[in-house]
This record gives sequence, C-alpha cells and structure tokens, in this order.
Amino acid sequence: MNCCLIESRKVCVMDVHEDPNMPADAVEIRLVSPRPPRVGKGKRLWKKMKYQLVEYHSLPGFLRDNEYILGHYRSEWPMKQILLSIFSIHNETLNVWTHLIGFFIFLSLTIYTAMKVPKVVDLEALQQISDVLKKADLHKLQSEILTCLPSLPNMPDLQKLREELKTTIPSMDLISSLSSWHVMEHLYNCLPELLSARNHIDAQVLQGMKEPITRWPFFAFLGGAMFCLLASSTCHLLSCHSERVSYIMLRLDYAGIAALIATSFYPPVYYSFMCDPFFCNLYLASITFLGIATILFSLLPMFQRPEFRKIRASLFFGMGMSGVAPIIHKLILFWQQPEALHTTLYEILMGVLYGVGALIYAARIPERWMPGKFDIAGHSHQLFHVLVVAGAFTHYQAGLVYLKWRDQYGC
Repeated sequence: MNCCLIESRKVCVMDVHEDPNMPADAVEIRLVSPRPPRVGKGKRLWKKMKYQLVEYHSLPGFLRDNEYILGHYRSEWPMKQILLSIFSIHNETLNVWTHLIGFFIFLSLTIYTAMKVPKVVDLEALQQISDVLKKADLHKLQSEILTCLPSLPNMPDLQKLREELKTTIPSMDLISSLSSWHVMEHLYNCLPELLSARNHIDAQVLQGMKEPITRWPFFAFLGGAMFCLLASSTCHLLSCHSERVSYIMLRLDYAGIAALIATSFYPPVYYSFMCDPFFCNLYLASITFLGIATILFSLLPMFQRPEFRKIRASLFFGMGMSGVAPIIHKLILFWQQPEALHTTLYEILMGVLYGVGALIYAARIPERWMPGKFDIAGHSHQLFHVLVVAGAFTHYQAGLVYLKWRDQYGC
C-alpha cells in the first residue's frame, strides 16, 4: 500500500499479487511500506493559504461591520499571527497605527507635563525681577526684606538667599534655587509693597512666584486620552481572533471613548469653577455619571451590531455636547478675561474636530461612494482616528492655558 498527499489528502494504494500455486479464489495481500510523505512543503502551503486575507462576503457575522470595505480582512487568525500582523498590510493596519502613534504622543506629553508644566509661569515677565535686582541696592533690599519679614531668618535656605542677594543675579537662578514655596509666598506678600511704589515690577508678575495649583484634572485628561488611544489600537489589532475576543475588545474600545470624553471635561470644569465648589462638583459629578452610564450601556450585546452604528455615534456625540453648559457658564463669569476666551476657542475647535469625526464615522464617508477603493487607506474609521488625536491635542493646548491662568491669578 503506497500513501501520498494529493490535494492535501492522504491517499493509500494497496498492492495485490497473485501466486500460481494458490487457489484461484485466494490472493496474497502484501503491505508495502509507504514512502515518507513530503509533508513539509504542503504544510507550509496550507498555513500560507490559511492566513491569507479574505473578502467581506467570506467573513463570519461578528466581523461584518462595514459593507463598503470589500477586502483585505483578517479572519479568525491565531493570536501569534495577529500580533505579527501589526507589521503587515491589511484594512486595519492604519486603524492600529493612527491611535498607537497617538498614544505615544500623549505619553510623551504626559512626561513633559510632569517635568516642566508644574513650573508654568510668565517667564518673560519674571525676567523683570532679575533686571530690577541688578539695578537695585542689594544690601538695602536685603535689609528691607528682613524688616518686612522678621521671621525670615528662621526659614530654610536663608543662607543661600543671603548669598545670592549679595551678588548680581544674571538670570532666574534666585527663583529656581529656593526649595520652599513657603518662602516664595512670604516674599510675594512683601515685595509688592517694596517695589511697586518704584514702578519697577508689576504685582501680577510677582504672582508668578506663587505655588502652582493642583494638576490632577490635567493628568486625568491625559490618562483618559492614553487609555482611549491604546484601547482603540488594541481593539483593531485583536478583534479578528474570535467572537469572544471581539466582544471584549469592542467593550474596551467603547469604554476608552467614554473615558476620553469624560476626562476632557475635568480641566475646563475644575479650573473654571475652582473658586465655586458647588458648580465645580456639580459639573464634574454629572459628566462622570454620564461616562459611567455610557460604559454600562455599551456592555449590552446589541450595542455592537451594525444597525446601531448611528446610535453609538449619537450617544458619544451627545455626551460631548453636554459640555456646552459649563463652557457658556464660564464665559458668563469670566467674559472679561482673555484666558476664558482663549480656552473657549480651543474647546470649539476640539468640538468641531470630534463632531466631524463622528459624522464621518457614522456616514461611512468616503468608502460608501467608491466601495473597495479605500480598503487599505482613507476610509472613514481612519479619518475618525486622525481627527480624534487632533482634537485631543487641541484640548491639551487649552489645558496649558488654564494652568497658566490659574497659576498666575488663583481665585
């Protein structure tokens, strides 16, 4: 019996031999050892065929989402092949990388913010202090400070302060060398009386020396942005593995979107109403509740069906529009403050970017006009991703304005 592979099937042939000395009705059956099959090449060919990209009509139901993207789908691949596919070309490649790159951008911004932004002050204005001290009688100034602040000799870093006051200050080294914001607070309360009468320095400039306000709302937003971008990238990479993995990944993706929208409200609400705890807590609690409710609603199995696509987009769009109330309230309270108008312009631009992205996502533009032409690049979900990253970065810029504003003016 000879065995071989024919069209990926093992076929065996039995050799039958007749012996003239045997009865006519008897036959001798001899098993012939088969040749070793050449399975290596066939196995590799089978794997190559198994992991090929497929078309939309070949997909299982749980992977059918956009009928205008006709090909280049991965379908029920093993996890190892899925992870390696991040470096190959398919219709999810740019969906993965647009938000993965966005994640690393915001990770870098978070590190930069943690290292630099706590020192947000008007550095150009504070440079005036250096110029004033260069021209001032430093011995007299030291005497006046000690007269104004009799408790200063008991404070830390006094010796360093005295030494620097005795010499010309070429830069802002005096400010950066003081390790205690407590000392700076006392100097702020004293220096306006000493210097403003001479028109050397503005009281507003001296406020830049005060202790920075809390940063947690800003870092909450950055954390929400990173969670959203990483969850989205992971979802687009892994969802083709199986129906169960797809279900989990989509819930993670929806939770990330809700987290980004909710935490985007934290900086504007907190820094606009930090002096009014009632409205601050009211707005923060409301948007947090909406975010949690949206995440819970997204856990329903029907939420991921293609026919609920517009409902998903409308839900997230409505959640974002709930921020109109605190923005209008901020403008009523601080219409005379240029920072309030500046941040509002950033927030309007952010809303436009998010809104246009949601409309493109729901309408499936442009692939609905030319099905199959945008399978690899340029389809609606990729455009949506780019607009989300742009909107989040716009909001980051608004957050920097909020920090600078409140650092300088306080309540």
